[in-house]
Amino acid sequence: MQIPGISANDPLSTDTAATGNDLGKDAFMKLLVNQLKNQDPLDPNKAQDSVAQLAQFSSLEQMQQLNDNIVGLAVLQQSNALLSQLTSSSALIGKNVEYVDPTDQSHQWGSVDSVRIEDGIATLQIGGKSVPLANVLTIGTPPPPPPANQ
Repeated sequence: MQIPGISANDPLSTDTAATGNDLGKDAFMKLLVNQLKNQDPLDPNKAQDSVAQLAQFSSLEQMQQLNDNIVGLAVLQQSNALLSQLTSSSALIGKNVEYVDPTDQSHQWGSVDSVRIEDGIATLQIGGKSVPLANVLTIGTPPPPPPANQ
């Protein structure tokens, strides 16, 4: 004979890991208040139990705040990286650079016309081509062309 709510397949049985429902601080507080409201007056909870539950609640709240701060820090770090790329590459505007052409992988020289961020990467505009900043090899004067054989 099966008793409802006992089997793992029973809809009355709830497992937060299986359902993906995480109890947040609001649900935790509701549980704590209901527990205090519905406790047996002849056998009340011990003070240590209440203190332990409040400590768990405080710990949960601190972990959520820490998680929010880490997410904010990651976003800020990503923004700073983009700004750093843009600042570094803007110093190249008007300068001659040797770069690896992204289309045919040949080494070429050209003057940087402008800079922009494309898909999170600083891209230089050189002679109508978009060249990632990482493809720049040398900054300076291009070497003289080889002498023509006559």
